[in-house]
Amino acid sequence: MTDIRYRSEELRAFASNLLRRVGLPEERAAVVAEILVEGDLLGKTTHGLQLLPPYLEEAEAGGMTLEGEPESISDTGPAVTWDGRYLPGPWLVLQAIEEAAKRLRDHGVAIAVIRRSHHIGALQAYLTRAADRGLMMILAASDPREESVAPHGGLVARYSPNPIAVGIPTKTSPILVDVSVSTTANGVVNRARSDGRRLPGPWLKDARGQPSDEPEVRFTEPPGALFPLGGPDLGYKGFGLGIFIEALTAALGGHGRADHPTGWGASVFLQLIDPSAFGGTEAFLRETSYFASYCRQTPTAPGDAPVQMPGDGALARREEQLAQGVKLYAGIADGLRPWADKLGVEMPQPITSG
Repeated sequence: MTDIRYRSEELRAFASNLLRRVGLPEERAAVVAEILVEGDLLGKTTHGLQLLPPYLEEAEAGGMTLEGEPESISDTGPAVTWDGRYLPGPWLVLQAIEEAAKRLRDHGVAIAVIRRSHHIGALQAYLTRAADRGLMMILAASDPREESVAPHGGLVARYSPNPIAVGIPTKTSPILVDVSVSTTANGVVNRARSDGRRLPGPWLKDARGQPSDEPEVRFTEPPGALFPLGGPDLGYKGFGLGIFIEALTAALGGHGRADHPTGWGASVFLQLIDPSAFGGTEAFLRETSYFASYCRQTPTAPGDAPVQMPGDGALARREEQLAQGVKLYAGIADGLRPWADKLGVEMPQPITSG
């Protein structure tokens, strides 16, 4: 069976056209499409074009605000807080990156917090926007509506998987960290359930608190929950990190679970750091490059693959798919076809099929 692949530029144009047909302005539609396709290029297939149908639904139903600007809540120079008004998340985050980058000239460090953003997609898809400029970026998000992770020792879900991503430039390829502080992401659980398969490990707890690899335990009544990162034994570590991200995103933004929001959205924390404001850019790159090389050279057990730095696999996958075409995960194209028919947009043609 030959992989079905699509040219990345055609996927971007297709997604952008669909978003424009539901009312998103052209420039914003292009940005959202670019970030979603970037997710697939990097291998974050639960946070790539799989998200386009629910984004389109939100746009049509009014859950995603299509026009207007974010509202400035506070601005101290090195720190700015916006009310995103549920505008498209990828567009808001890229606006925040550019705004923070401008402020680095005066402050060396700049932070943007966004409350009431719409969903922002794969965090890793943004990191090279800073790393390619020699800047370090920290990006974190929570969803104040979502409750899928149980506090360590608890039976009932109370918060979201709360991903955090860090982009670190080196003299070669950047280090791109992107992890949820739960044992897995909701998209992974939902996909396993849809595919009729178990998870690779006991990443969930059922309603009685027992570890389980069965996705269905999230959908029982009462429902089970995701463990914090670390699972039943070491989940206090992931719980602590989850609390930290709740504080960075919702608490600093002044809007979160205490407000009981009902819309699909995100609270976002973004920090840019210019190494030249500290020990110097050259010293920074010397250290990050040495450390990355030192880790990659770590001996491994016979038959094991070499050590990779976070982002190595994603960047290699991106380059391969830019050259050979994007391999969409099974079912994504089928999920997009009804929207193409409804909105009168031609489906992209595969490069190869079998």
